[in-house]
Amino acid sequence: MTRIADTSARYDWVFESATEILAVDDDPIQREFCSVYLSAPGVTVTTAEDAEEALAILAERRFDAALFDVDMPGMNGIDLVAHLRARPGFDDLPIMVVTGREDMVSIDRAYEAGATGFMCKPVNWRLLAHQIKFMIRAHRAIRRTEET
Repeated sequence: MTRIADTSARYDWVFESATEILAVDDDPIQREFCSVYLSAPGVTVTTAEDAEEALAILAERRFDAALFDVDMPGMNGIDLVAHLRARPGFDDLPIMVVTGREDMVSIDRAYEAGATGFMCKPVNWRLLAHQIKFMIRAHRAIRRTEET
């Protein structure tokens, strides 16, 4: 028996509340994809082309989540994660490493540095949006638990 997909379902935005996302990638096309595919009412996607620009932005603003590419000139994305995790005030920032690498070493290094999540390119943008939403929800729940 062949099942036909239900096309009557209505798909809305993934994000239900105001969300601030920082996307760091040296590839301008990837930055544009982040801006386009993660956009929704109330969602602001700020982009940076390298770790240095990201650090300058993070010195001025707080974000609900961040996405870091691994292979960037200068400081790479995994080193950026480790750098932030060593600084006060960035232990609760959900950080997703998004990269074309899918080898065990890259995955392990990202999590050892303090990444919250890991996704391989090419990106499934809908899945990424759901994972960002989950990371934010999980971090907020942890923060509430720690406050009580």
